[in-house]
Amino acid sequence: MNFRAALDAIYRAESRRVLATLIRQLGDFDIAEEALHEAFVAAAEQWPTEGMPDNPRAWLVTTGRFKAIDRLRRRSRHEVQWDDWEERLEAIADPSAPGFGDGVEDDRLRLVFTCCHPALAPEAQVALTLREVCGLTTEEIARAYLVTAPTVAQRIVRAKAKIRDARIPYEVPGRGELAERLDSVLRVIYLVFNEGYLASSGESLTRHDLSAEAIRLARLLVELLPEPEAVGLLALMMLHDARRPARADAQGELVPLDEQDRSLWNHAQIEDAVGLAEAALGAGRGGPYALQAAIAALHAEAPSPEATDWRQIAALYEVLLEHAPSPIVELNRAVAVAMRDGPAAGLELVDALIGRGELTDYHLVHAARADFCRRLGRSGEARESYRAALALARQPAERRFLERRLAALA
Repeated sequence: MNFRAALDAIYRAESRRVLATLIRQLGDFDIAEEALHEAFVAAAEQWPTEGMPDNPRAWLVTTGRFKAIDRLRRRSRHEVQWDDWEERLEAIADPSAPGFGDGVEDDRLRLVFTCCHPALAPEAQVALTLREVCGLTTEEIARAYLVTAPTVAQRIVRAKAKIRDARIPYEVPGRGELAERLDSVLRVIYLVFNEGYLASSGESLTRHDLSAEAIRLARLLVELLPEPEAVGLLALMMLHDARRPARADAQGELVPLDEQDRSLWNHAQIEDAVGLAEAALGAGRGGPYALQAAIAALHAEAPSPEATDWRQIAALYEVLLEHAPSPIVELNRAVAVAMRDGPAAGLELVDALIGRGELTDYHLVHAARADFCRRLGRSGEARESYRAALALARQPAERRFLERRLAALA
């Protein structure tokens, strides 16, 4: 048996879950991260001779906790990290303590609520969740949000310090607090999904592990709090994820929606997600996620690009603009209007956006303008806009797609 390959696979699949449980049990991010590292080092040393345990995750959690206890006891002789050091250490060491082993499967959801605590700044919530819950590096987070790696690192360090100093508990809040904290949690879960749906770095167009984890967290959240927006977000992510098998060809190249092989879509998942989207919108309190899910459902239910109900999609974008006005929503509406009324109508809306100074550094606004110009036969303007999009695009598969479109105009 190749233990190195097996251990690498377990690290990819389980390390974030193990870390979340260790953070809850040990009560400190940095101590838990050290314990996680030591647990995997111990596994690399012991499993080849002793054999792989039946439950690797439980073994890693237990080993990491014992390693942390030993290290903390040695450290306590020389320094005092907490005022109630002995009491904390005793609680960590006692597996029979109330709540110690409860709900290990939900530890990542607890960690999401901790990372999204209102005491933390919104940008710190996102950075901490992507780093601790999902395992992205500071460099990957920095690329995703167009900031420097040191800036991301500082946000994470400050957030951990705030959680430690304010004694923010590692728990899902009570029902009285849950609703008011839902918005930030939904936003962060969706950002995690988006990083998986269109990876900000690397050659691969998608990172299915991240999008699957976001969907899993959303399912847990809906079970806990079946609010229309939580249901809408789950439906939205499931609908996008159902199209994932057709988004790239065998060579990993991006395939736009209107050229995708719809037989590759996960139609069973689409059916389930459409039901959720209808429930979210039908509740009468549907917000931005429920509306986006309704739009995604119209795309997913269309048997062909020509059969897409662009009139209804454009109308839903109008409603979405009222609920959540943003330049991105305006850009998406412009694309829908172009499909409904023709490329000239879409070009007028995009030019108005750019004229206001909105999204000038966003590659997709220039890509949309290029496509409208191409469809209108204005090849010179299309080439100029494709070049502008290329100068801003970072994802390799997106860049190659834009290069192919630009080459086709030559």
